[in-house]
Amino acid sequence: MCSMVDKSIYIVQGEISTVVGVIKRNSRWNPHTPLDEEQDPLLNSFSHLKEILNNIKDLSDVEPNVFLRPFLEVIRSEDTTGPITGLALTSVNKFLSYGLIDSNHEGAAESIENMADAVTHARFVGTDPASDEVVLMKILQVLRTLLLTPVGAHLTNESVCEIMQSCFRICFEMRLSELLRKSAEHTLVDMVQLLFSRLPQFKEEAKSFVGTNMKKLKMRAGGMSESSKWKKQKRSPRPPRHMVRSPSGQLETPQPTTLSNNLSGGVPFIEQQSGGSAGLPVSDSAASSISSPTTDSGLDTYSKTTSKEDLTDLEQSSSTATTPATTPSSEQTRPDSQCEGRQVERAQSASVESIPEVLEDRDSLTEQSDTASVHDMDYVNPRGVRFTQSTQKEGATLIPYGLPCLRELFRFLISLTNPHDRHNSDVMMHMGLQLLNVALESAHIAPYQSLLSLVKDELCRHLFQLLSMERMNLYAASIRVCFLLFESMREHLKFQLEMYLKKLMDIITSENPKMPYEMKEMALEAIVQLWRIPSFVTELYINYDCDFYCSNLFEDLTKLLSKNAFPVSGQLYTTHLLSLEALLTVIDSTESHCQAKMLNSAAQQDQSEALKEQGQNSANAVTEATTDTNRLAPSSNGQSAPASEVALVCPPTSGHLMADKMRLGRQDQEETDSVSAEKKSPKKPHRFSCCLPDSQELMDIKNKKKLLITGTEQFNQKSKKGIQFLQEKGLLSSPMDNNEVAQWLRENPRLDKKMIGEFISDRKNMELLDSFVNTFTFQGLRIDEALRLYLEAFRLPGEAPVIQRLLETFTDNWHKVNGSPFMTNDAGFALAYAVILLNTDQHNHNVRKQNVPMTVEQFKKNLKGVNGSKDFDQDMLEDIYNAIKNEEIVMPDEQTGLVKENYVWSVLLHRGASSEGMFLHVPPGSYDHDLFAMTWGPTIAALSYVFDKSLDDTIIQKAITGFRKCAMISAHYGFSDVFDNLIISLCKFTTLSSESVENLPTVFGSNGKAQIAAKTVFKLAHRHGDILREGWKNIMDSMLQLFRAELLPKAMVEVEDFVEPSGKISLQREETPSNRGESAVLSFVNWLTLSGVEQSGLRGPSTENQEAKQAALLCIKQCDPEKLITESKFLQLESLQELLKALISVTPDEETYDEEDAAFCLEMLLRIVLENRDRVSCVWQTVREHLYHLCVLANESCFLVERAVVGLLRLAIRLLRREDISSQVLLSLRLLLMMKPHVLSRVSREVAYGLHELLKTNAANIHSSDDWYTLFSLLECIGAGVKPPAALQVTTVNPDNDTGAQSDSELTSYHTSEITPDRGYTSDSEVYTEHGKSRIPRSVTDVDVASSGWLVVGKDDLEASKTAAAPPGSKPQTPPLVNQYSLTLGLDMGLHDTKSLIKSVESLSFIVRDAAHVTPENFELCVRTIRVFVEASLNGGYRTHEKKRSHKPDSKSARPRRKTREKESSSRRPKASSQRLSRSHSDDEEDEGVPASYHTVSLQLLDLMHTLHTRAASIYSSWAEEQRHLEAAGRKIEADSQTLWSSCWCPLLQGMACLCCDARRQVRMQALTYLQRALLVHDLQTLEAVEWESCFNKVLFPLLTKLLENISPADVGGMEETRMRACTLLSKVFLQHLSPLLSLPTFAALWLTILDFMDKYMHAGSSDLLLEAIPESLKNMLLVMDTAGIFHSADSRTGYSDLWEITWERIDCFLPRLREELFKQTVIPDPVPSAPVEPAQPPPAVPLTSPPVPAPAAVPPAPVEPKTPSRPASPQELPKRSANGTDRSSPVPPSTPPMAPPAKMSPTESPPPLNQPPLILQPLASPLQVGVPPMSLPIILNPALIEATSPVPLLPTARPTDPADTSEVK
Repeated sequence: MCSMVDKSIYIVQGEISTVVGVIKRNSRWNPHTPLDEEQDPLLNSFSHLKEILNNIKDLSDVEPNVFLRPFLEVIRSEDTTGPITGLALTSVNKFLSYGLIDSNHEGAAESIENMADAVTHARFVGTDPASDEVVLMKILQVLRTLLLTPVGAHLTNESVCEIMQSCFRICFEMRLSELLRKSAEHTLVDMVQLLFSRLPQFKEEAKSFVGTNMKKLKMRAGGMSESSKWKKQKRSPRPPRHMVRSPSGQLETPQPTTLSNNLSGGVPFIEQQSGGSAGLPVSDSAASSISSPTTDSGLDTYSKTTSKEDLTDLEQSSSTATTPATTPSSEQTRPDSQCEGRQVERAQSASVESIPEVLEDRDSLTEQSDTASVHDMDYVNPRGVRFTQSTQKEGATLIPYGLPCLRELFRFLISLTNPHDRHNSDVMMHMGLQLLNVALESAHIAPYQSLLSLVKDELCRHLFQLLSMERMNLYAASIRVCFLLFESMREHLKFQLEMYLKKLMDIITSENPKMPYEMKEMALEAIVQLWRIPSFVTELYINYDCDFYCSNLFEDLTKLLSKNAFPVSGQLYTTHLLSLEALLTVIDSTESHCQAKMLNSAAQQDQSEALKEQGQNSANAVTEATTDTNRLAPSSNGQSAPASEVALVCPPTSGHLMADKMRLGRQDQEETDSVSAEKKSPKKPHRFSCCLPDSQELMDIKNKKKLLITGTEQFNQKSKKGIQFLQEKGLLSSPMDNNEVAQWLRENPRLDKKMIGEFISDRKNMELLDSFVNTFTFQGLRIDEALRLYLEAFRLPGEAPVIQRLLETFTDNWHKVNGSPFMTNDAGFALAYAVILLNTDQHNHNVRKQNVPMTVEQFKKNLKGVNGSKDFDQDMLEDIYNAIKNEEIVMPDEQTGLVKENYVWSVLLHRGASSEGMFLHVPPGSYDHDLFAMTWGPTIAALSYVFDKSLDDTIIQKAITGFRKCAMISAHYGFSDVFDNLIISLCKFTTLSSESVENLPTVFGSNGKAQIAAKTVFKLAHRHGDILREGWKNIMDSMLQLFRAELLPKAMVEVEDFVEPSGKISLQREETPSNRGESAVLSFVNWLTLSGVEQSGLRGPSTENQEAKQAALLCIKQCDPEKLITESKFLQLESLQELLKALISVTPDEETYDEEDAAFCLEMLLRIVLENRDRVSCVWQTVREHLYHLCVLANESCFLVERAVVGLLRLAIRLLRREDISSQVLLSLRLLLMMKPHVLSRVSREVAYGLHELLKTNAANIHSSDDWYTLFSLLECIGAGVKPPAALQVTTVNPDNDTGAQSDSELTSYHTSEITPDRGYTSDSEVYTEHGKSRIPRSVTDVDVASSGWLVVGKDDLEASKTAAAPPGSKPQTPPLVNQYSLTLGLDMGLHDTKSLIKSVESLSFIVRDAAHVTPENFELCVRTIRVFVEASLNGGYRTHEKKRSHKPDSKSARPRRKTREKESSSRRPKASSQRLSRSHSDDEEDEGVPASYHTVSLQLLDLMHTLHTRAASIYSSWAEEQRHLEAAGRKIEADSQTLWSSCWCPLLQGMACLCCDARRQVRMQALTYLQRALLVHDLQTLEAVEWESCFNKVLFPLLTKLLENISPADVGGMEETRMRACTLLSKVFLQHLSPLLSLPTFAALWLTILDFMDKYMHAGSSDLLLEAIPESLKNMLLVMDTAGIFHSADSRTGYSDLWEITWERIDCFLPRLREELFKQTVIPDPVPSAPVEPAQPPPAVPLTSPPVPAPAAVPPAPVEPKTPSRPASPQELPKRSANGTDRSSPVPPSTPPMAPPAKMSPTESPPPLNQPPLILQPLASPLQVGVPPMSLPIILNPALIEATSPVPLLPTARPTDPADTSEVK
């Protein structure tokens, strides 16, 4: 341990010997004065020290002063030469570096103070400039080390100031070399860094001590740069006794050492600094430092006579007033230099008003400001110890430096930056700015009131003045300082910041051609930098835009930036990009806040805390590392020190790091922190309700602000008008409240001061003037100060009475609040007037030209005896005089130049000091929503522009990132308008919509920017589609263009199809634009000849084009447009609806209408709907209407219609599984039924295949009978060519009213009617039950006779539109009716497509074969449909083929349906035609297969009918059973035979019977077999007589009638056989059910009809087959009947009944011998007929399916007798049925006989409708009642006569036998 201590002693001893040696050597060469140690004081003190050191073991045993004193004496001594002084300085530096002075030693403070004093006042004999500079360099080094070692903390405020002053002196001495000056600059940087980094360790003194006597601390800037004076002094002769040693006698040898010292000392110094240097180029100064000293010649010529005086002079002249001289030798020079300094000062105060030094001396001002005047007083240190002022010599305790020296340094630096001070050269200003920069970087100044006041006033003022300097380096430096100020202290500098930003805006927008471009660039950079400060922009918005009396800084800047982002020339410069950068900064920060909000905030916090800790640790690690290296430095020299010391000893690295180690005032710091924490309790401006007002409140404020600005403008033109405007708007109360208005006049800086003056001085507003004066606080102000305040608030008018009024009110108020200091109010008034006159006298140029300004004496004299006949206080008057003389009371809006600037500045400071100056800090991200709403427009515009104009990839990327971020924010806040705007802008850049389709692949593929834009559009749409609204349209337009240019992926162009075997069909045409029929060769030739003109030559596309197209395809693939469809299920509903709307609207207008485009959009629409099946109900209406327009309104079939139809079916198939929507979807299938029949028939195959799919997948989901009705109707229409129900056809009478709006629910009513709840036809049973209630005996007709056998199908209310279609005056058309006595349904069948029929039958069989699908709701419909198909397939679909053949020529010509507009459209698309033909499913190619397929169909149908027939009973009973369990309300399901008969057995039998009449033999035979089986099936045994009767009437008789026709002329033999089998069947059925039939009252009629048929059939055939068979059957029947005793009657005289008579009467007509053969024994006498009977053979019964005849000859209404009704004219007149079965000319559907008049009306009232032929019914006999005389039975009756012969009164008004009841038949 000891050895270590010894080392310190050795170090000191070593230094002693070095210094002593040099002194001795130096003196030895000088022969005049040989020295010995005793005589020379310097050597003497060294020898003393040696003795002391020899006697101690530890250096700390002696006071530091002891071993320092000899060295310091050498430094102070004037007689030493530079090198000796230099060596002493080096020694001192070494002691400091090794930490030999222990900072804990009680003597440390004093020794340090001594050292500082000695070094700052170093004296030496000058040799040559280079050597002298070495010494100065060493001085700098020592000063730096001194301040930067721990022990430096003991320095006093005065010493620190002196140290700084010395450095400044070297820095600003222009004669010194640049290297030295730069070194001084670096040293200063480090010192400032240290001092300000230590600021938190100092405490603000109490208010009273701010002005502690610091006269000693005054650092002067003035005079330093005045080298001219300096040179004069230098040349003046000096008293010879100062030249103690001549410089010539210097040794030669020290010269190189000095040089090397300079190098070794200087260069590392620079290196050390290089890290923290204030932006000076290190290398240059280092290089120069090396080169300059070596050139001897240069050094010699510089100044041979530099002596110690020169330095002293330099010292004196620059700081005589501040630095007490220490060496007696300089006393002589002091007086004159002092005087000189004083003169300079006076001169300054006379010339330039605003030098800071002068301010200090002016009491009046300084009392108000924080820079309080300097009084002598005691100083109390932070620990509360009081110190009286004393010099260190008296040994008083020294106070370590603190805030006072910092404040003085800060003030001095600020004064250096004053551009109006003529002493400040550019170098000084630049230096000042640089050091201020360091100070602000190192410390947070705001908490220190004394420093802050300097910042608020002088610093900001100087900085703003520097902004208008031409010098770029000053301009740049001031911008840098401003940034640091506003970054940390903006809350104290509200109006300064406003002014700064306005200045920057002026620079940016300046049109001045002299303004360098760099200045604009820097101003913009400054804004960008500010913008980047977190929440700065938000604070601008809330503190300025939302403040009534500030400018809209944020808004204006945003406008400026966006305007500036647009190059006028079209050339992009940095300024444009910077502006964009600033705009994007807002976007960036907002975006990051949105991101952060979206992430889990809690997790976010934890993470960030962890990161913070890491950051701190790493920072600590860095500092530790640096200190470690410092520690190692000394020990590497082989000198180890005790560990405890090492920590303190390390040599200083930089001021900032040193400050960290000097945390002496730890507790003070904590106190300051707590104080600042107290201060920070949030305050809020009056205009806000809380510290964070909500957006609404801000909006209100902004609106109010707009009104205020308008009001202000109006006030400035005409005051009353402005006030009135604000009252109207409710901003000022009405009637006028004086206090409120006065307050407004005071606080609104935008008001014209002249107008305020006029307004308050107006006689009418006397009370307002009082209120106005009351807004001032004059208490405690001298009258001139109060007046100054008062007169700065408005412009004093010129008229005397007005001035008088204004001043009287003022003085009254002032006098009152200040406790009436004068004798009278008038005295105050006079004095106030005098002050105004004095102001004019002193400062008005016009007055000054004419007479000399008055003096103080004159001023006093003028006011003699005015104070109530006494005098005013003379001192006060003098003070007033000086205040006015030195600073003019500025009348607003009057002055220019500096005076005006001062005035404006003082107003700014006043405002800042009031509550208006409050600046709200807000948390980042507070008002992002509002800010974004304001910036997005300009930003997106600027981004678009830059993106458009720039070619640089990074800039393009930046723009795209900007777009993305805007999108993200708008998505986060739900700004759909922003997002739309963005997408629309980007869509423009994709060039998709602007480029023509032919060039699109090439252009797009070779344009990288367009591809980036496209990728961005799609990415954004994928990511934020939720908030897209209008923009969907643009995206869809782009998609459409891609489709046209064939750039979309294949998957998007292929769509599902039912008919194609692959299940897919492409929406795009095949490449060759040929029509389908043409051969490929032909089309190729066409293509060459037609499009050769367009094709460039006939070459294929070039390789570049192909590459471009590949690039385009790849890009679109990456865009993934399909994702828009697949991801649409995640879109918000509103967005989805917009997307669908866009797709619907893209369907182009008529001009450019293109089917494929429309089909493509439709396809996307459908796919999107399917993706969204979970919520399809929300969009269903829209989709349905679109499909309605496409399908129902189409007048011709085309590709688009086909796609729409397929689409509708696809939707149905997929959506039926969804309960909520299935019913609507099924209803929508009616759209197909609403299509025009010829259009529907063209797409029948698609529908057939689609329906098949639908039923297969969803039959189980269809429940209601309405829906089944729709489906079966559809099947009928497409499979059998039935015309869709008329009620559904959209009439085109009034095309203007849009039928598309019809909703599904409106359509539901079309097929229901009262009689037929769910079906299109009525069953017998219903009619039975209807009338059974009224106990009408059943007659043969067994149907309500009023409807004469015809039932209404699809009752419709005959809407007006339908009526309108009929010719005027005609009766409404009747709905189609079904004739129950016909085997066919009598529908008008159009053409049908074979494949459709086959597919439809397949669908039917699917339903029937699966018992689960047959339900009570669809059973009867199903049966009916089967019958329709039976009719369609009858005779192998003969009608369709005949019609097709007849239509062949048309269809050929109709196929290439092209619009006339084709020529125009070809310019738009390079395709063959604008219309794509729909697939014509012609059957030509399938002709061979047709008969076979029809054959299969018929057999399939037979089988289905049989299946249903056999299973009907069991099905019904199970349903009835089920329903009993459920006890379900609603239609009761009966399983009785009656129901079964009417609903299923009868119609099915009719269907089979119908096929029995088929022209194809096999089908006929098969059908007969099935019919026979069906009729004789066991289940039918349960039927009653009535049903059997109807079986004859409805099935067998019509069948026999039909078979009489020549159905199959080719197959005569086959027909005979069929007829024979039919007859046999008839007799079998008759015999089997004879007993029930006998109970019928109409049995006789039935029997007679059978006989009729036997008769006819006897004569029908050409062969003997029937001639043999019929008599056999007849015999059989007669025998059985006879056996049953039917013919016998006990009552009659013959024993035989009437029936017997009638029977034989009939049989004899065709088999006269039969009676003898069978009943030889019986002979019956001829009865006497009561009415003459026609002897002729009765005419054969005419089939009931007689066709309608257009207006046949009317049968004359012959009077009818009750017993003998007349028959119509001979049966031959009745028209024969045409082979075709239909007569085209009839407007009414075939087989629709007239409806009998309803029961309510008498027949005479309503004759049957026109155009109806008379109808022939089966013979209906009246009941034969036993005991009633027989009557003749006419076989054929006119339907009108039925009523007449009916035994039961059917019509209430008519008697049954009344001939008048017979209605006319026309």
